[in-house]
Amino acid sequence: MAENTSELHPAGPIITRREAIQATAGAVALATLPHQSVAATNPPAAVMNDMTLTMTVNGRPLTLTVDPRRSLLDVLRETLDLPGTKKGCNQGACGACTILVNGKRIVSCLTLASMHDGAEIQTIEGLEKDGELHPLQEAFVKHEGLQCGFCTSGQIMSGLGCIAEGHAGSPEEIQFWMSGNICRCGAYPGIVAAVADAAERS
Repeated sequence: MAENTSELHPAGPIITRREAIQATAGAVALATLPHQSVAATNPPAAVMNDMTLTMTVNGRPLTLTVDPRRSLLDVLRETLDLPGTKKGCNQGACGACTILVNGKRIVSCLTLASMHDGAEIQTIEGLEKDGELHPLQEAFVKHEGLQCGFCTSGQIMSGLGCIAEGHAGSPEEIQFWMSGNICRCGAYPGIVAAVADAAERS
């Protein structure tokens, strides 16, 4: 005997197994529509043309062709093979990607490479000269301003900027002006001591 689909169940209307299978088959058919019919409602994004820019990176003049949507961090790491600048949060919150652009510290994940045509850029790779560490790098080693080392390049570049800005007059001042650089290992006492040491010698 056929099931009565109009009968109401105490928890609500009931459906037959046939009706359930038919409903499922309809959903599957919709999901397997040809790709072209779906794409027709979502036209492709406009193609972005690459752009040519010049910059000086660690004293080396370069001419680059880049996608204008790429961050400066990605260009440094992936195009120029300078992995010392770390990709941490990629949101500008941790400071691991700090570099110097025209002498000023910035987080490179939040800026586009295309915005820095003609800029002078310094990364951690450019500090060592002829096999000798930069005084701030030496100070980090001396004061053990690192543990895992992931944040260290950003800490050092930020420390250079902090000293150049005249914000390294006291441990408290260094802590304040370096607060954008996070060390998950908690090596802050050594970091502050290293920046103070290098500031006294500069």
